Amino acid sequence: MDHLKSVPDGVPSSEGTPSGDASARLGSLMQRSSRGDEVAFAELYDATSARAYGLALRVVRNPAHAEEVVQEAYLDAWRTSSRFDPARGSAIGWLLTIVHRKAVDRVRSAEAATARDATYHRESRPVEHDSTLEAAHASLEAQRVRTAVSGLTEVQREAVELAFFGGYTHTQVATMLDVPVGTAKTRIRDGLIRLRDAMGVGS
Repeated sequence: MDHLKSVPDGVPSSEGTPSGDASARLGSLMQRSSRGDEVAFAELYDATSARAYGLALRVVRNPAHAEEVVQEAYLDAWRTSSRFDPARGSAIGWLLTIVHRKAVDRVRSAEAATARDATYHRESRPVEHDSTLEAAHASLEAQRVRTAVSGLTEVQREAVELAFFGGYTHTQVATMLDVPVGTAKTRIRDGLIRLRDAMGVGS
C-alpha cells in the first residue's frame, strides 16, 4: 500500500464542470434517484462514473482501489440522495465530494494499516541476548544488576544498555552511538566481562 498518496482535504476541482443544461439534467436525475428511481440512478451513474473514477484514481493512485472507492461512493450516494439540495450546489459537485471523501478515507486507512504492520514487525522482532547477561538476569536480583551496571564505564554502560535492555543488534548500537561496528562490539564485550566478574556469573 506504500504507493498510496494522501491529498489535502477539500472539495474537488470544478474542472470539466457540466454545462448548465447538463448540470440541470444531473440534478433532475439525482432528485428522481432520491425517490427510489433506479433507472434515473443508472443514468446518473453512466453520465458521471468516468469523472468519479478519474478523481478517485488521482487520490488513491491504484486502479483497483479507485474502482472500489467509486462503488462505495455511488452506494452512499444512492442511500443519501435525499440529502441532495440543488439550491446548495450541483449534483456533480455533491457526488464528487462523496467520491473525494471516500478516496481520502481509503488512503488514510491504508496508511494506518501500513503503520500498524510496521509497528508489529518492529515489536515482534527477535532480540539477541548474550548468554552472560541472560544468566545474570535470571540468577541475580534487580538491585545487584543495577549496581553492577553502574560500575561500568559510561561508554560500556551505553553500549550494554542498548544491546541488552534495549534489544538492539551490534550494528544498530553502532549506528545509534555513531561509532564503528567493531568499536560497539568491543564496548559491549568489555562491559559484559566486567558485569560477569562483578556478579560472579560463570563464563
